[in-house]
Amino acid sequence: MVLAFALYASLVAYGNLTDYNSNFTLVSHVLTMDTTFPGNQGLWRAIHSSPIHHAVYGIIIGTEIAVAALCWLGGFRLYKNIKDPASFNRAKGFAILGLTLGFLLWFTGFMTIGGEWFLMWQSETANAQQAAFRLVMIIAATLIYLVQIDEERHS
Repeated sequence: MVLAFALYASLVAYGNLTDYNSNFTLVSHVLTMDTTFPGNQGLWRAIHSSPIHHAVYGIIIGTEIAVAALCWLGGFRLYKNIKDPASFNRAKGFAILGLTLGFLLWFTGFMTIGGEWFLMWQSETANAQQAAFRLVMIIAATLIYLVQIDEERHS
């Protein structure tokens, strides 16, 4: 599960690096709030600075890369220790860290800051909340499964 999420995060980061403008447009719309309800009372929160948009997008991509790297490292460490429950339990740290960082990105970054502070939920064209929610649920399920203590099986 951790390696599967590592692959996913890698592909997301790769896509954002190789097709930068596709999701940069989404980030810009969210930050400028130009696709939210006209005249809403939250428009004072909008950020119209292109350098800030690029910086925020850079943080998003950097976080995706970190999530991917931590999940790859954690997944391989888990695989390496799969036959020894005690070692397997000790090897969970990087995987837990990577998944937790992913949770923070997609829940806190997209759903909380983007969705609620920048009112992304009001946009029909620049709304990534459903995608973020799917990722948060996948991450949460994986974390719940992963943090369970693996005990040695006796025959």
